[in-house]
Amino acid sequence: MPYASRIVSQPVAVHADVVYDYAHIIENLPQWASGLAAGVQQRDGVWYTESPMGHVRLDMAPKNAFRVLDHDVTLPDGTVVHNALRVTPAGDGSLLSFVVLRLPGTTDEAFEQDVAHVQRDLQALASLLESRG
Repeated sequence: MPYASRIVSQPVAVHADVVYDYAHIIENLPQWASGLAAGVQQRDGVWYTESPMGHVRLDMAPKNAFRVLDHDVTLPDGTVVHNALRVTPAGDGSLLSFVVLRLPGTTDEAFEQDVAHVQRDLQALASLLESRG
């Protein structure tokens, strides 16, 4: 059975290409992605970071014309969580959208906390880029 999910979106008053180019750089994560932002480092061509779940591996979708920022997070136990993140052109600005999956065993409260966390991170990215002009 598919996981339950929620799509979190955030408008950004910045052109989609600018948002995508910035967010695709893994080294920029500490500035906006609080859940995956501590100690981002590359070893042997692979990206790692500290998260609330422990030391995790990050694998970002290759740069692409569709502005897809999907990334896999490999948890310490080997579980791989696919995170779907997109930048969509929207007039002079853009729209960020992130699919939050509810993994098996996640309580209602924990799922709502995950959704709120993603919303804060997307708002942080939007604020950061909007303040830069």
